Amino acid sequence: MALRHAVLAALLEGEASGYQLAKRFDVSVANFWSATPQQLYRELERLERDGLLSGRVVEQRRRPNKRVFTLTADGREELHAFTARPARPTAMRDDLLVKLQAVDAGDQDAVRKALTVRLERSRGRLDLYDRLRDGLLDGRDEAAYLSEADRVGPYLTLMAGRAYEQENIRWSETVLGILDRRAAARR
Repeated sequence: MALRHAVLAALLEGEASGYQLAKRFDVSVANFWSATPQQLYRELERLERDGLLSGRVVEQRRRPNKRVFTLTADGREELHAFTARPARPTAMRDDLLVKLQAVDAGDQDAVRKALTVRLERSRGRLDLYDRLRDGLLDGRDEAAYLSEADRVGPYLTLMAGRAYEQENIRWSETVLGILDRRAAARR
């Protein structure tokens, strides 16, 4: 998937400046796509040049003017075409898994530390995703939200992010337990 499609999908939430889009990525898209603000700004320029976005300047008092972007009809058509194409399976590339593959010949304490960092990161992300879910649900249960919401895509991707982090937590805890038991047995 290209960054362009992630940007177009994020703009389905409505008009946004580059800064607002970066924040939107942090809270609603980061569970499945990451990008630096610089990458986003470059992509916004390309998308506008390609006619998939429309930009306009918003004058502000006491702050520099900002550009805000909205999807064009061509942008929506591009998203439609993108969703119609078969999705390619993703390939996992994870440095931590390579380290685990070599843990018996490597620095086990460093690998444990890397696992602990992953575990804490996943716990923090899951906490963030739970807060985002609570905000989306706004007091409703999931069934009510899914039947009443104008757009369910953000909730469905949030569910994937939550499941991913829950599995990272379960897996990290399991692997740390195995490494700890092996280390204790060798003492």
